[in-house]
Amino acid sequence: MSTVTQHPATTTDKNGTDSDSKGDATLQPNSGKNDDGAAQKLKGSKRRIAALFAVILCIAGAYWILQRYTHVYTEDARIAADMIDISSTSSGLLVDVAVSTGDSLSSGDIIASIDDRERQLKIQELQENLAAVDAEYATQEAMMQMVEKQTDGALESAKSQKSVSQATLLSMASELEFRSNEWKRAQLLKDKNIISQQGWESAQTQFRKAKQSHQAATSGVATTQAKLVEAQADQTQLKVLESGLLKLKHQRAALALILAQQEVEFKDLTIRAPHDGIVDKIFVDTGEFIQPGRRLLLMHNPLKVWVSANIKETQIRHIKLGQTVEISVDAYPDTIFTGEIIRIGDSATSLYSLLPSTNPSGNFTKVTQRLPIKIAIQQQDNLLKPGMMVGVAINVR
Repeated sequence: MSTVTQHPATTTDKNGTDSDSKGDATLQPNSGKNDDGAAQKLKGSKRRIAALFAVILCIAGAYWILQRYTHVYTEDARIAADMIDISSTSSGLLVDVAVSTGDSLSSGDIIASIDDRERQLKIQELQENLAAVDAEYATQEAMMQMVEKQTDGALESAKSQKSVSQATLLSMASELEFRSNEWKRAQLLKDKNIISQQGWESAQTQFRKAKQSHQAATSGVATTQAKLVEAQADQTQLKVLESGLLKLKHQRAALALILAQQEVEFKDLTIRAPHDGIVDKIFVDTGEFIQPGRRLLLMHNPLKVWVSANIKETQIRHIKLGQTVEISVDAYPDTIFTGEIIRIGDSATSLYSLLPSTNPSGNFTKVTQRLPIKIAIQQQDNLLKPGMMVGVAINVR
């Protein structure tokens, strides 16, 4: 079998050269030059991109090194606040819980109420006892005034009678002395028969009367003295009544204190918010019987928040009070908050661990400890919630 080979048609120009072969020879060099130019341009672009990328990396690295030199960073930080446990100071049946989780409270708002019927009855009983003591006090005081007037009158009367009886006694003493002398003269005259029997008997009678009057006056002085002593003794009743009034006064003061205590306890049966805040969690329900100290709810003041951060002990030497802090909150990555260091801890956080680390094997591995710091931060639109994770950058230069 024969093979037939076909060749492309060629034309011959004036110089005797095939036009097809010449055309092929002319096109092949131009195509190669274009490919080389494109490759060189691509390589140049790659070099420029690589150089730009290297410059960016150098700038970023330099900025990173500068930031690490001028700032202390930590991710071990959280938003913190005073979490207040609201507890009951009284026991009783919880009849109402007036709040729910998430409620905003103002200072003095009612949180819960405990059954107060028993306390009301005790307060009424104490009020009645106070009224009875007041009435008793008024009675004793009136009696004291009456006894004081009576004893004062009796005392003055006894003093007057004593003065009169003493004056009478002096008068009778003078009369007795006079009659005694007259009787003596009468006896002398009778012995000389100068005086009559009738005159002698008259002098004797007058002497005896004066003697009896003197004895009566002496008895009167003794009687009035006894009345004076009795009147003075009656005045001791005033001291007894004064002691009774003092006792009633102390009794009333004791009842008033018990009443005040009951009123405080009655007031505590209505549990109120101690300050503005937000209810975080409720631990009781209506109808429960609670005891003193029972935790009712947990709340915090959203306006008083701060950042609690833990700094490595190798970096704590750079931390000073008043340094500015940039705070990035994980929940708001596009917002940067600013704070200020207001407290630096005096002991490492490991000291407060419930499970302290031990080294029973004797192999010791040093672990970098952390010290707490407190950073003041301004609340913004109630965005910052206790427990949120944050990152802090402390400007130490």
